Amino acid sequence: MLEHVPPISLEKLSDLLTVGDCVFIRIPFKPFRLVAAATGSWTNHVGVVDCGASGPVIAESKFPFSRKSSLRGFLGRSECGRVAVSRLNSPISGEQRRRLMAAATRRLGTFYDTGFDLRRAHRQFCSRYVREVLAEATGISVGEVESFATLLSRRPNTDLNFWTMWYFGRIPWSRETVSPASLLASPNLAPLFDGFAMTADSAS
Repeated sequence: MLEHVPPISLEKLSDLLTVGDCVFIRIPFKPFRLVAAATGSWTNHVGVVDCGASGPVIAESKFPFSRKSSLRGFLGRSECGRVAVSRLNSPISGEQRRRLMAAATRRLGTFYDTGFDLRRAHRQFCSRYVREVLAEATGISVGEVESFATLLSRRPNTDLNFWTMWYFGRIPWSRETVSPASLLASPNLAPLFDGFAMTADSAS
C-alpha cells in the first residue's frame, strides 16, 4: 500500500530523473479530480522531464499555456506530494534527447485546450503534449487514443452532469482524446517510482 511507501526527497527524485521521463501528479481541484475519476486513476496531470540550467525541469501543458516548471513547483501542485515517474522501455539516444528538448520548447506558449480534443490545431493539454513530444523525438507512441464514448463507458458512475455542463450542454461523444491515466498504463513505459515527494506543501 502506498501509505507505507517512504516519501522521496526532492534531491533524490531529481537525481533519478532523466530527459524524457514522464512525471505524473494529482491536481486537487474539482475539474481535475473528475478527470481522474472518469479515467479510473489517481493521476490527472503529466509532464515530461527536460534539462534546465541547474537540473531537471518539467515541460508541461497547463492553464493558460504550456511552459517549463521547476521540479519543486510542479510537485508542489500535487495533492499530498503524490507522484509517479515512468520511463520509455528503450533508452533514448543523445540525438533523441536533443530532439525531445527541441520538441518540448517548440510547443511552449501554446494555449491550453479545455475541450481535451486530440485533433484540435494550435491547442494542447497535458497528456497530448507529452505524447506528441515523445513521439516526435523517438517515434514511440504512449497512451491510448479513444473517444469520449469509449472512455466514459468504462465508468458507469461518472458524473455526466458535470461533463455536460463543461461542454455547454452536449458531451462530444465522438471526440478523440488521450488521458494521463492511459499514459501511466502504457506498455511502452516502465515505472521507476510511485509514491510521495517531500515538498513544502506536502509536509504542511
